[in-house]
Amino acid sequence: MIFKKDDVEEKILPEFFGGEKELRARLYVGELGKILTSAVLSAGASIGEHTHTDSSEIIYIISGCGTASDDGTEYDVQAGDVIYCPKGHSHGLRNTGKEDIVFFAAVPKQ
Repeated sequence: MIFKKDDVEEKILPEFFGGEKELRARLYVGELGKILTSAVLSAGASIGEHTHTDSSEIIYIISGCGTASDDGTEYDVQAGDVIYCPKGHSHGLRNTGKEDIVFFAAVPKQ
């Protein structure tokens, strides 16, 4: 399956998993999982920490910087970093910079 940039509709997800502001995402949802072909957190926006009970998640930071939580511990992240959250673990993401965090994410069900 090929995803062309404009073929996946952008969705606005306010206060995603209890986070601040909104997540803008081109989100594909299928039977076996989700793919965020492009996702954006503006300055001060976040995805609240949440647990993956039936899936894992891989996030690749394309641009921007912020902090990622991994089972409650926070780490600085920037463009080029990869965040992996295995099934049964929790994570979140916060934009602490002045420019957007742009990322790709894959969330396969397990």
